[in-house]
Amino acid sequence: MSYTPKTVLITGATSDFGAAFAQRFAGLGANLVLSARNAEKLDTIITDIKANHTDITITPMICDMSSSDEICAAFADLDSDAQNIDLLINNAGGALGLDPFHKADINDLEAMISVNNTGLITITRLVIKGMVRRKAGHIINIGSVAGNYPYGGGHVYCASKAFTKQFSLALRSDLVGTKVRVTNIEPGLVKTGFSLSRFKGDKEKADAVYANTENITADDIAESVVWAATLPPRMNVNRIEIMPTTQYFGGLPVERFD
Repeated sequence: MSYTPKTVLITGATSDFGAAFAQRFAGLGANLVLSARNAEKLDTIITDIKANHTDITITPMICDMSSSDEICAAFADLDSDAQNIDLLINNAGGALGLDPFHKADINDLEAMISVNNTGLITITRLVIKGMVRRKAGHIINIGSVAGNYPYGGGHVYCASKAFTKQFSLALRSDLVGTKVRVTNIEPGLVKTGFSLSRFKGDKEKADAVYANTENITADDIAESVVWAATLPPRMNVNRIEIMPTTQYFGGLPVERFD
């Protein structure tokens, strides 16, 4: 390990990914700024981390990532040290529903765009100005293989993660000469609370997604994030696509007639 970020901002910090990222970077001695909309859940995670890591500073940032106004206000309320972010992990996001597009709830579609895309660019723009000024920093976006391979019922979620990938690559181009790094992490099937949220608490549907196979875990993705973030600053990992060995991307469906 050649480099450790001093201050790490993690959005969606109360999710499985967010909590795993926070634990790993706390273990490296990084100070944390943890963003979430549920203050009670965030407090539980902070208390748990502090029990094992008393030498770091953890700053809560309470806001709804679907609201640009809330994001801007919450970031402005941080003290100057907490605003000097070395690593931003854009983790907040998710999917809602799996119905075909013409049957999907328009409110769900708009909510996915608001969090996965609008929230992403809002917090990135707030943080990146300081990184460019200091000529140092790293932005890691949590994308998805859904941004590479479309599937039935994925429509807006797939599109939102394709946006994340292309935004990451284009942002990297914009940052030539600034020494700011950009990485897009693209997980496949990971056993987390993702599907439970997608199906709005329907545990039977959520469990079926992960049944009878071997899934990767939030800790596996955290391992990849930490690896990319702790490489020497002269190195930039553009993209990492990760699937469980049991998941594949080949095979295009074809309609068959009786």
